[in-house]
Amino acid sequence: MNVLVIGSGGREHAIVDALSRSARVGKIFCAPGNAGIARQAECVPIGDTEVERLRDFAVAHAVDLTVVGPESALAAGVVDAFKAAGLRIFGPTKAAARIESSKEFAKELMAKYGIPTAGFRAFTDYAEAKAYVAARPLPAVLKYDGLAAGKGVVIAETMEEADAALRDMLLDDKFGAGKVVVEDFLTGPEFSLLCFVSGRKVWPMVLAQDHKRAYDGDEGPNTGGMGAYSPLPFVTAEDERYALERIMRPVAEAMAAEGVPFEGVLYGGLMKTPQGIKVIEFNARFGDPETEVVLPRLKSDIVDIFCAVADGGEASPEWHDFATLGIVLASKGYPGAYEKGHAIGGLDRVEGTVYHMGTRTEGDRVVTAGGRVLFVVGKGATLAEARERALADVARIECDNLFHRNDIGHWALDE
Repeated sequence: MNVLVIGSGGREHAIVDALSRSARVGKIFCAPGNAGIARQAECVPIGDTEVERLRDFAVAHAVDLTVVGPESALAAGVVDAFKAAGLRIFGPTKAAARIESSKEFAKELMAKYGIPTAGFRAFTDYAEAKAYVAARPLPAVLKYDGLAAGKGVVIAETMEEADAALRDMLLDDKFGAGKVVVEDFLTGPEFSLLCFVSGRKVWPMVLAQDHKRAYDGDEGPNTGGMGAYSPLPFVTAEDERYALERIMRPVAEAMAAEGVPFEGVLYGGLMKTPQGIKVIEFNARFGDPETEVVLPRLKSDIVDIFCAVADGGEASPEWHDFATLGIVLASKGYPGAYEKGHAIGGLDRVEGTVYHMGTRTEGDRVVTAGGRVLFVVGKGATLAEARERALADVARIECDNLFHRNDIGHWALDE
């Protein structure tokens, strides 16, 4: 089969890597790809939201299956365009992707169908939102009602922080004109349950946990994710069953009942609170960086699963029982301003897996080209062994403008 992957980050590199292990795959294309992906696929200079160009490329190159990585491509309607052209594509339609692109849509769906989540209210007016937050206990959770590349959520500890966030989102349109959803603050460890979903059929993946804060000890600003690991010892089999039967399956049923059946990866961002497991958010695609620790544990042929979802068939994913732990190497300054173009050395000495998140080639050199640059994955019989191997590989990589966290997995390893 000829397969096209849309996107350019670590998630897409992990998808390309999984596809490369399939006996069913002949040629892999990736649009636009990156320096690491270029070693396993033919990179095509088409942006992930250039819907018509992507569709025309798929037709011209007899692509049998397209896999969508980023939320921006889903929100641009790439799945709708491919389906209209009779092309097989893995991912939700633009209408179904609203479960991620509109926080309000997701919260109202959960309220209607009794799916456990934090209480909320939505606002378009800055003064009304500020008055509501001021009348309630802090901290407050403020979410921009749209796509903000993982940065549209603020947990405000003080009224000053809340006011600044509301100004950003409602007065200054930092992420574009839109609404703000104000949620009750919940406590407990967060975890991610990704599921392959085809209408009312739901096949869970192994659990993972992301680390959002930039620095060790969960300090510093929120990021798109600084590392992840799988499995999660603090989530019991009973917790996992509850999350699947009370959250993920009912959401798939609800989407179908609302006339927007979901196909693709439904990502449940969940929290184990003292009152039980609740939904923090849903995403309409593979999470990044969770994908980079989940897909290496997939024993089944991923093409069988992608085709089952796209064609409405059956699947039974099987998983390896080893542990995976991955560490992001990010540009200094991230998630704020950062420099690009710094040379990266030592990649040939790495013993495990490195997924490229933000790289490009300059001649025969690989250089930094993003905020999150590399994702180094260690595998082991235990999480401790996986972390040891990941950190050893991180030490083999040479670049004067990268930083990383040393405590990925601390919820499981250091408590």
